[in-house]
Amino acid sequence: MTEASLYERGMATRRSVLGDTHVNGATARQTPFDADFQSFITEGAWGSVWSRPGLDKRERSLVTIALLAALGHDEELAMHVRATINTGCSPEDIKEALLHVAVYAGVPAANRAFKIAKEELGNRGEAP
Repeated sequence: MTEASLYERGMATRRSVLGDTHVNGATARQTPFDADFQSFITEGAWGSVWSRPGLDKRERSLVTIALLAALGHDEELAMHVRATINTGCSPEDIKEALLHVAVYAGVPAANRAFKIAKEELGNRGEAP
């Protein structure tokens, strides 16, 4: 696959998951300093991994939420909880993923993640 098509596939997947508003904002904030990083995540994360067959977007979304929660990456977690409106994850799905976080990454990580998920879901009128 050519570099341009990997980028294009990545951008299409990124838009389908995160939404045009988010991606347009990230693109507008891009500078020469972070342009290579933006290309890297678009091609690598979105063009290669998120675009692979094997897991659908809902499943990838749940894995991502669990990993971000376990690692304490709060801003990215909030962004991916917001993105579930595009990936088909229900609040119940998110809850189940975060229960796994409690078992495998610890209660404090899950406690923080539940707080973030409740806030993000509440912001879109899906208060659990």
